[in-house]
Amino acid sequence: MTALAWVAIFAVALIAGLVKGMVGFAMPMIMISGLGSLVGPDWALAGLILPTLVTNGWQALRQGPAAAWEVVKRFRIFLGVAFVMLIFSAQLVRVLPQQVILLMIGGPIVLFALTQLMGKALTLAHPPRRSVELAVASFAGFIGGFSGVWGPPTVAYLTALDTPKSEQVRVQGVIYGLGALALLGAHLGSGVLRAQTLPFSIVMVPVALAGMWMGFQLQDRIDQKTFRRATLVVLLVAGLNLLRRALFA
Repeated sequence: MTALAWVAIFAVALIAGLVKGMVGFAMPMIMISGLGSLVGPDWALAGLILPTLVTNGWQALRQGPAAAWEVVKRFRIFLGVAFVMLIFSAQLVRVLPQQVILLMIGGPIVLFALTQLMGKALTLAHPPRRSVELAVASFAGFIGGFSGVWGPPTVAYLTALDTPKSEQVRVQGVIYGLGALALLGAHLGSGVLRAQTLPFSIVMVPVALAGMWMGFQLQDRIDQKTFRRATLVVLLVAGLNLLRRALFA
């Protein structure tokens, strides 16, 4: 790849880290969308695996291991179901055509961004019905396995439960962190993360961490609601771009 291509790749990782530091999610969506425009789908997925794992570990443990463990106990069913579905769907990456993968990634991103921008948030009872929890966990895990993107259904679920902001960010870190660990194992087995793609994922880590540190610093200085809305607009554009590539490439 050219030097200009590497600049673009690092810019994607930096922006993804910054957004995650601000709102607690969206790193995989931004990276799979941005990197997917520069490299092949399997390389884009490999590139986000290690940065996602490391940054989620940082996010999950900001309030200490005890707080993170409470999250694991509270969402144990969600985590277990999502893990099983993630392992299953990870095997589809090497089987499905590129257009199908792009559609399956872009569709949920566009749907999530549109519904949130239109203020169509769901409201769930607390605690939620077991069937709802199982359905959301299954969908999140299935989407995450072949795309590395399980944020939209999880964020929508936590928002619908009216989870307090600080707790929601911590919950996302734990859920996404465990999911990223499962994703790492799954794609070591699927062949997506291999000798050729592993160095690519490694070099993404320090850039993503730098971006996340910047996001943490800005979190208390910039109106988070406005920034999150801007993030949703960016995600909508990125998702539409993936759909364009799938339908008109």
